[in-house]
Amino acid sequence: MKQHDKLLLGFVLGVTFGLIGYYWLPAKDFPVMTTFSEVMTFVGATFLRLIFMVVVPLILSALMLGTMELGKGAGLGKVAGRSLLFTILLSGTSVVIAVVITNILKPGAGLVFDKVALAQNAGVLSIQKNAMATQAKPWYQYFVDLLPQNPIDSAARAFSGEIVAVMVFALFFGWALSRVIQSDDHPTKQVLESIFQACMKIIGLAMVIAPYAIFGIVFNTAYRMGAGFLGNVAYYALVVVIGLLLQFFVVYALFIWGVARTNPFRFFAQCKEVYLYAFTTASSNATLPVAMACGEEILKLPPKIVRFVLTIGASANQNGSALFEGVTVIFLAQVFGIDLTIGQQVIVVLMSMLAGVGTAGVPGGALPLIVVVMVQVGIPPEGIGLVLGVDRFLDMCRTTLNVGGDLVIAKLVTASVDAKTLAALNDEEASMKAA
Repeated sequence: MKQHDKLLLGFVLGVTFGLIGYYWLPAKDFPVMTTFSEVMTFVGATFLRLIFMVVVPLILSALMLGTMELGKGAGLGKVAGRSLLFTILLSGTSVVIAVVITNILKPGAGLVFDKVALAQNAGVLSIQKNAMATQAKPWYQYFVDLLPQNPIDSAARAFSGEIVAVMVFALFFGWALSRVIQSDDHPTKQVLESIFQACMKIIGLAMVIAPYAIFGIVFNTAYRMGAGFLGNVAYYALVVVIGLLLQFFVVYALFIWGVARTNPFRFFAQCKEVYLYAFTTASSNATLPVAMACGEEILKLPPKIVRFVLTIGASANQNGSALFEGVTVIFLAQVFGIDLTIGQQVIVVLMSMLAGVGTAGVPGGALPLIVVVMVQVGIPPEGIGLVLGVDRFLDMCRTTLNVGGDLVIAKLVTASVDAKTLAALNDEEASMKAA
């Protein structure tokens, strides 16, 4: 059985057994289910930890190598420029879709909820505290913080919002290495290449238990929430999913067809294993190694472009998160009866795009930044508690769009660079493999 079939089977069985447990084997009547759930948590957590523990060295080595190799010629500027262009276009489109469909469908109109209970939600208060700390910074501090004062400290706090600073350090350091290293067999380059390959070996080990881990993760989600986990905000969740589907099957498809001159549905089929990993882990960072392997081995894109675009995209290109943030903010404005002006909605669009860049590529990474946008346009921050119950499911959906967007951009960049640059990138890669 192929790996993606095993993953799909693990997902289906996880949902099936999770729902059976939720409705017919509740933990209060069957204590053994608590133990089984804990075992599933252990398996899923082991898989995710194996992935997460190599994310920082993988990002550092891949970005440094990619920037160093591209920086030797004219390739870096062209690849970086086109990556930025397509990131802005796709992110902007996703947030516009969010604003339009939420204003048309109005999922928050007439929703009744307990404001007192909402304000007492401990999880909300924690999120609000993090958001207020973020909001307290002056505007220029956001740009200053992109340059880490201590790269090692930023790497240690990578999953607490510092990963973009780590990536900026890797970009600068990789560019600097391209200026001082002239030989392909330089020890520094060999060390970075060895680190990258070692990370991929560990990822390969994690993939062995991936089907069982996905079963465990999905089982626990279904067992704890049941089929009705959408609850009172089912319509809101539906609006988010509609927006994600429009971005995926309309916007992405049009870009792939129009710019890359490729059949979009064939492209999507080639990436299905990546989408499944993204959906089940709800983490762009955890899916990064699988996406890189897909880009190089299945889509046959230049490895240098894949490494550069996907490592940056894992945190900087969050189309799905930006769309989710846009829908959520306007949904909560409708819930509280706040009529946002055109100017305020423009602020929501711009801030959601920026928040998408700063969102940590880990489960739940978008929530604190949503509260920042809410406070900016006058929406009570405790309102985020209304969406916490469905956030895990929507996180899985938007992460799939995030990761899919990274691969789309890698394809678009490859198709848009001139033939001379592309040939040079391929020739250099071929000569490296031959050596």
